[in-house]
Amino acid sequence: MRQDHFPERKEPMPKPRSKTGEKNLISKNLVALRKRNHFSQRLLAYHLQLNGYDMDKNVITRIETNKRYVTDIELKALCEVLNVTYDELIDGKNNSSF
Repeated sequence: MRQDHFPERKEPMPKPRSKTGEKNLISKNLVALRKRNHFSQRLLAYHLQLNGYDMDKNVITRIETNKRYVTDIELKALCEVLNVTYDELIDGKNNSSF
């Protein structure tokens, strides 16, 4: 496709946010799932690192306080360590015990 069909963009595209302006969809569910597993933020980070994921306590804090976007790799890592599905982490489905 020829390049001249696309207008030149002068301003950067805004980063996506949820309808409420949050940077991720998992913050509240992550807190609940972490507590359900009796993990502190530090202990969750430790388990993530044992599984080969470079996520420290500060990353967990920033995700939980909605100050950070979450990558697909991080979603996968959190699901593995917390032993939940993507639906449970993202939408809170099957979280009836909260």
